[in-house]
Amino acid sequence: MRTGPPIMDTAPHSSIDPAEVARFSAMAAEWWDPAGKFKPLHLFNPVRLGFIRDEAARRFGRDVTQRRPFEGLRLLDIGCGGGLLCEPMARLGFEVTGVDASERNIGVARAHAEAQGLKIDYRADTAEALLASGEAPFDVVLNMEVIEHVADPARFLRDCVALVAPAGFMIVATLNRTPKALALAVVGAEYVMRWLPPGTHDWKKFIKPHEILAFLAGEPVSIAGPFGVSYDLLSRTWSRSGDTDVNYMMTVDKAAASGAHV
Repeated sequence: MRTGPPIMDTAPHSSIDPAEVARFSAMAAEWWDPAGKFKPLHLFNPVRLGFIRDEAARRFGRDVTQRRPFEGLRLLDIGCGGGLLCEPMARLGFEVTGVDASERNIGVARAHAEAQGLKIDYRADTAEALLASGEAPFDVVLNMEVIEHVADPARFLRDCVALVAPAGFMIVATLNRTPKALALAVVGAEYVMRWLPPGTHDWKKFIKPHEILAFLAGEPVSIAGPFGVSYDLLSRTWSRSGDTDVNYMMTVDKAAASGAHV
């Protein structure tokens, strides 16, 4: 439940939801505790990282057996939180920019990266502000488990597309608005298993795959997916699957001038 006034550590000109920023700001100190409130993301990270790596390698013709296969490519992580994706992406050679609306999250992310000797450009900002700054485009834009927390998902997605380079792509990962997602991702994860604090997710803000297509209708992109991601209770691991009823990912490729549209 949302109680009290939101923490207004957000940037202007934003589609963000201040109450959502307040919620994650309050947990910022626990980002890098694998047994803490962000334990689900730590468990989720291997399958996300593998998907990002493989999709980037295929598009840019990179050899993932090399030490830093993505050297020379720019990556933007929107809603980066404490940097759980930014750090491994930097180790793979990407020039990484991490953006989050929460000053507290960025402070944690910056301190942790510095302690690891990693050079990551962290900003307490928004997609809209980054777009206005003229620092785009980026070869890869990560939009991971963020869209279900913003106030205006259509505007947010279109702004993120504008940040993608002409030959680049974006990955969107989110939760499907289905009865199964309500049962597992909200009731099960928050109230039964206690993997997440109660109230972390608002099921009504979950996004169906066809809604992402609608949000980006008319944009110069081609979209693939959804690609399902499922959790195995016995092995306690996440893996790619054909089940898109709860978690899924989609890829959004920036088309050339004469390329395909949604």
